[in-house]
Amino acid sequence: MQIFLYRLSVLAQLAHSHDGFDFWDVLLDAVIDTAKMLPFLFLAFLLMEFIEHRAGDKLADFLGKAGGKTAAGPAAGAVLGCIPQCGFSVAASNLYAGRIITVGTLIAVFISTSDEAIPVLLAHPEMLNSVWKLIAVKIIAAAAAGIAADLIVRALKIDLSGDSIEDICSESGCGCGSHGIWYSALKHSAGVAVFILIVNLVIGAVMALAGSEAVERFIESMGFFQPFAAGLVGMIPNCAASVLLTELYAEGAISFGTAAAGLCTGAGIGLAVLFRANKNVKENLVITGTVYAVGVLCGIVLNLF
Repeated sequence: MQIFLYRLSVLAQLAHSHDGFDFWDVLLDAVIDTAKMLPFLFLAFLLMEFIEHRAGDKLADFLGKAGGKTAAGPAAGAVLGCIPQCGFSVAASNLYAGRIITVGTLIAVFISTSDEAIPVLLAHPEMLNSVWKLIAVKIIAAAAAGIAADLIVRALKIDLSGDSIEDICSESGCGCGSHGIWYSALKHSAGVAVFILIVNLVIGAVMALAGSEAVERFIESMGFFQPFAAGLVGMIPNCAASVLLTELYAEGAISFGTAAAGLCTGAGIGLAVLFRANKNVKENLVITGTVYAVGVLCGIVLNLF
């Protein structure tokens, strides 16, 4: 299913490769990008519902604290995030909002999320050597940043308590108790999917109107500060950003370090969902800033070699 949707996405990109703005092409892209995330979104909410109604408080407490006590959470997030998709970052945002995973695990997922970068690189046979390097950089940076974040939170005794799963369900009025976990997970997923579709539509329209050439010129004009610019482009909550950065690298327009900077900050739609799901705006901004700083730092270091 994921491969089928990816091929449709490629066809949609080819369909609007001509000059001008076509609303239907933007809409098709937005629908496809949203559909690719639905399985991950549904499974995340199903897990949350299961923990609330079937597994009890002990399991939820264990999952919420495991990543903070060991490196298991961030390390697992770093590896899983590298799977070529952007739905896992959306799922991680919701799991963090329910405090099922730690902030370090969430940061690790965001940094390692690959979106379409790996499939695009695989489409260029001459770039195959760059695939394993990109995966290695993202996993190492993601795991290190995630572990460090959890250690800092523990050492400084920072209170990151937020809404519990029960609070999220109560506020959304999902009727969990009367309809069962499958219905509740589906209703939660549908609500978030509408939000994701709207964001994809807005970002897609902006990208179509501005054009990829404008973004390319913006990055190339930054000189030594290209990783900073690429990091900003990578944070655009849309898969198009990772495709653009990867193509620029494949064409030799930007260096590997610059591409890595943007791809490390590219958490897909995950960051946008975080601001919707997690009410603490200051906390969300710190997480966003951390992801950006780690991505830029990786790019600067890689460009030195």
